[in-house]
Amino acid sequence: MSLTLYFLRHGQTECSLKNAYCGSIDSALTAEGEEMAEAFASAYSSTAWKAIFCSPMQRTVATAKPLCVALSMQPQLRDGLKEINYGQWEGQTPDKISREYHDDYIAWSADPAWYAPTGGEMAVTIASRAMQVIEEIKHSYDDGNILVVAHKATIRIMLCSLLGIDVGRFRYRLGCPVGSVSIVQFTSHGPLLQALADRTHLDARLRNLLGT
Repeated sequence: MSLTLYFLRHGQTECSLKNAYCGSIDSALTAEGEEMAEAFASAYSSTAWKAIFCSPMQRTVATAKPLCVALSMQPQLRDGLKEINYGQWEGQTPDKISREYHDDYIAWSADPAWYAPTGGEMAVTIASRAMQVIEEIKHSYDDGNILVVAHKATIRIMLCSLLGIDVGRFRYRLGCPVGSVSIVQFTSHGPLLQALADRTHLDARLRNLLGT
């Protein structure tokens, strides 16, 4: 048996519905976001989980909660799994940011690995803190299934780091809609992507909601 990580993005929030940048804002799930969390728990409660790691933001904790309750498990909260800090862009849409912070937005869009949102975090910084959590998991668990509940940018940055994709391309190479799960298995040849942004556990109505 090998170690397998399941990267679950939180359910819908008001910010994701509006396609607004939401990193350090501690937004709650919408009613539909809570449905997404319940749907994941229903589909994956029979999976043999070794542990559940979770960003401490309320949208991620709430997404993990139905599965934790069903299995009587406690999530292990890690700050390293928090979303990118968008700084002065928090709560605003890309259209507004591109007008008001034009130069910063152009630089970040070209290479978010080494350019940060105004007053925010670079992708390489997120990779460093998030991958420390992955290393902790690999050190603590030789095999089995581990759930990692996190955020859109953070999950994509972790996937890039694991799969050898330039972290600066995380926004343009990998999808990660709300409520989706991506699966990476650690094999003798290294990390193997088994699924990317899978949402088959959600019904058509939830899959087709507006937003990101």
